[in-house]
Amino acid sequence: MRKLLCGIFGAALTLAAGSVVAQDASHVAAVVGAAGAAQYGDWRPGPGWDRDIEVRCGSNEFRYNFCQVDTGRGSRVVVAKGISKTFCEEGRNWGWNRAGIWVDGGCEAVFRVQRRWSGDDGGNSGGWRPGPGWDQAISLRCESPDYKYRMCRVDTGNGSDVRVRRQISKTRCVEGRNWGWNRAGVWVDGGCAAEFTVNRRWR
Repeated sequence: MRKLLCGIFGAALTLAAGSVVAQDASHVAAVVGAAGAAQYGDWRPGPGWDRDIEVRCGSNEFRYNFCQVDTGRGSRVVVAKGISKTFCEEGRNWGWNRAGIWVDGGCEAVFRVQRRWSGDDGGNSGGWRPGPGWDQAISLRCESPDYKYRMCRVDTGNGSDVRVRRQISKTRCVEGRNWGWNRAGVWVDGGCAAEFTVNRRWR
């Protein structure tokens, strides 16, 4: 009888534990789903996010370095204070994207991240928007002659994305190292040559 009661009690505990595990798994799945929706859906930061912050980022021993910081949509990054003897020039030895700031070639500085969301540029655009047909993918060829820096100008607009479509040079084009882009266009350096796809979007 005692063995029977122990067996029944053990089975009940197993079922209860399974129920708890199932509930925990369901809760974890819900949390993960919510996090995914927050990252890729219509999530917006809370009050106080739209403000200027400063980030120090340095190229140690003239090597490439990436400093992670969420710049948000519609932000702007500028050099607030140069630290290195090497002059920091955007597009040549430093740049930025949604994930953070990169430096190379000895550049070290304090960068001011003017964080804004959804393309808010403080009214500098005057409310201008492009006409019909502007939101489309276009191709652009950009080459680094004699391993030198070059800027290929194209208006990428707000909310666009640029990717390598076809590699041309023997030198591998690595975003943030020898190519990148900003609102003014696509830049290449160090022998990178490629055809780029600009997925132009306006937000």
